[in-house]
Amino acid sequence: MIVAIRFWEINVLHGISLMATKRRAIRSAPGVTFAKLLGTGRGETFTPRDADSRTWGLLVCLDDEVGLDAFNNSGFIRSWGAPPQFSADLAPIASQGEWAKRQPFIASAPPSAEGRVAAITRARIRPSEALRFWRETPPVTQALKDSAGLLGAIGIGEAPIGLQGTFSLWESGADLRAFAYGSPAHQRAIELTQSRNWYSEELFARFHVLRAEGTLGGRTISAK
Repeated sequence: MIVAIRFWEINVLHGISLMATKRRAIRSAPGVTFAKLLGTGRGETFTPRDADSRTWGLLVCLDDEVGLDAFNNSGFIRSWGAPPQFSADLAPIASQGEWAKRQPFIASAPPSAEGRVAAITRARIRPSEALRFWRETPPVTQALKDSAGLLGAIGIGEAPIGLQGTFSLWESGADLRAFAYGSPAHQRAIELTQSRNWYSEELFARFHVLRAEGTLGGRTISAK
């Protein structure tokens, strides 16, 4: 499996039009086993005021490199009207939880794979817990931004409220683990997630980075 994630900086009206009209087209594209169109944000509070109205993206799961090449050259990609601002192709290492009642990422890279890694977190926030969640988020996002080895991060979402997540790119798996298990703010968030039952659905996935380049969360990522 290859997971492709792309972000474009485009006119807000064009972005809204793509979100409204292309959902069926992306899901039915040849070789695509799972797909999501994404709005983006700064990932600071996970409220609507974080939203970046000029940056939009997509995530697709494909069977192999042949399917990826076909998707990259498809009319669907051309409909965005410009090259992506950021693009990455990923091989899943591990995934826990569900996204839209599915487990979309099938491990295809060994846990010991060296080099850059990426992480996707995604959650459906219970409405009754939204205010508490938003109050606890800023320390975690600040800890993320200050983490050693972070190459770039961006907030992602399928809706302005309630369906939020983060895509982050790291220099190594050790750097990602240091944040996940060594940050006091992140550890507190994990504990509160368990005690408060913040989410009705959640997912965390790690990936080996096959290719990545462009601008992610204001940081320039060189090809490697």
